[in-house]
Amino acid sequence: MDKTKIRNVAIIAHVDHGKTTLVDQLFQQSGMFRENQEVAERLMDSMDLERERGITIASKNGSYQYKDYWINIIDTPGHADFGGQVERVLRMADGCLLLVDAQEGPMPQTYFVLKKALANSLPVIVVINKIDKPAARCEWAVDQVFDLFVKLNAPDELLDFPVVYASAKEGFAQAELDKKNDDMTPISDQIIATIPPPSGSEDLPLQMQVNTIDYSPYLGRLGIGKVINGTLKINKDIAVARRDGSISPIRISKIFRFEGNEKIAVSEAGPGEIIAVAGMDDVTVGVTFTDPQNPQPLPLIEIDPPTLSMNFVPNDSPFAGREGKYVTSRHIKDRLAKETLSDVALHVEPLTDGVGYKVSGRGELHLSILIEKMRREGYEFQVTRPQVIMKEENGVQLEPFEELTIDVDDQYQGVVIEKLGKLKGQMLEMTNENNMAKLVFKIPTRGLLGFRSRFMTDTKGMGIMNYVFAEYAPYAGEIINRVNGVLVVKEPCTTVAYALFNLQDRGRLFVGPGLDVYAGQIIGEHVRPADLVVNPAKGKKLTNMRASGSDDAVILTPPIQMSLEDFIAYINDDELVEVTPNSIRIRKSRGGSWKP
Repeated sequence: MDKTKIRNVAIIAHVDHGKTTLVDQLFQQSGMFRENQEVAERLMDSMDLERERGITIASKNGSYQYKDYWINIIDTPGHADFGGQVERVLRMADGCLLLVDAQEGPMPQTYFVLKKALANSLPVIVVINKIDKPAARCEWAVDQVFDLFVKLNAPDELLDFPVVYASAKEGFAQAELDKKNDDMTPISDQIIATIPPPSGSEDLPLQMQVNTIDYSPYLGRLGIGKVINGTLKINKDIAVARRDGSISPIRISKIFRFEGNEKIAVSEAGPGEIIAVAGMDDVTVGVTFTDPQNPQPLPLIEIDPPTLSMNFVPNDSPFAGREGKYVTSRHIKDRLAKETLSDVALHVEPLTDGVGYKVSGRGELHLSILIEKMRREGYEFQVTRPQVIMKEENGVQLEPFEELTIDVDDQYQGVVIEKLGKLKGQMLEMTNENNMAKLVFKIPTRGLLGFRSRFMTDTKGMGIMNYVFAEYAPYAGEIINRVNGVLVVKEPCTTVAYALFNLQDRGRLFVGPGLDVYAGQIIGEHVRPADLVVNPAKGKKLTNMRASGSDDAVILTPPIQMSLEDFIAYINDDELVEVTPNSIRIRKSRGGSWKP
């Protein structure tokens, strides 16, 4: 393939600013699908969790043909917790499309991904998306993006960035606001004009670094990356330079090029091509495929350190082994080791004070997605409350801080400021416009654990909060996680409606009637700070006497439905979340102070 006709583009943006929808439109309008072909919405979001949550979790590769150019697209996650993938895949790109919502403007994650793109000196095309919104502020959004470039000390040549206005949902883009257009061609034209073809030469020794990992049930692990120099051919002897510095010979059995969202087998690949290769069973992120006669490894990928850790331990509850397929410590170890091969932002180490593993990641969502994937695969285990990873410098204890941006109606800003003050948040900025307040806080990562659900309750579901890692700063002091105690089951039983009805005055319930529970399981939140041991199976005393009032109908308030993230954020240090393929429960740990 002629490398002058190749364009490698990463699409970067804040979460939910329309990256995956934009890719859908570029692919569909390129003519790569038949007219009668059924194409799934959000084509690149292939994981069940991505479709359910409406977010991109794993970076994806695809491509389309425009005129006589081959445009490789790299769709990246928008959430801060998956920023480790953005850092890696930008190595494959020669330029970026930066999507910005026409109404919201640049958000915290926009700052993060743009910072990474500028660090790689990549030219940037700004796409102001969702211009069909009634409250769209296109010119304001462009000004905000320019201010962001200046804030990040972008070089002068990148400050004069091209702008395209688009509505990915409606399938059109235009070079200027007042020039109407009915397709996405202005974006493709701008890509060809602005983003340079890949550098590199066929005559130099082979260099290809693996940036992401995919899996095929037939071929095993696939390493995805861009050929920097040289030519990669099937069944030709090459060398692999591993992360530990060792170099060993291997042979590639298959090479795939991305066409649309599919992989097409080819016999060789030259400079600038983004490909997937099979043949190395233990391929990991960061290894370099190179010439065995003249090995030239590429620099290792540097990843920002994790900020949060949790312990994954085998399930030792009375219900252990009932629902899971993989329940032992060895099963958990093998699955976590497999995950670290593809996710270099995840760190796993064995616990020194018991059976289990300490798993460190970028944030609550990063770790909860891993837990959800494992339970869907049949794993059964327990996790502890998340702990932030502290540092010590010059005798001073440091902890991670986040920059939190909140958009909320004016009437709710008072309660939000009050709550964040108790969580050691420091207000950096406050602006009011159109009855909406924009608040920017610097807050310890500890303070954000479980804050989202409380925030949505306080703002009646109308608030928007986003955060991005800011820095390590001195320890902010004690933060109270939960004021209320919990309702703990006294002995194994099946819950009864009459008993739950009488417990409603004592607190909010997490379970309904007819459910098997065990001693130590938490079934609700107490109205007081202390824990309360309860019997949810206590039946009504039967007599042959009738009295007014004693035969009232049992009316139960529906139990609180909590997600996996809610439970993880809710528990205290002496409590555990029990995760199985069919259930999520919370309980007191055996080593805690609780006794039946």
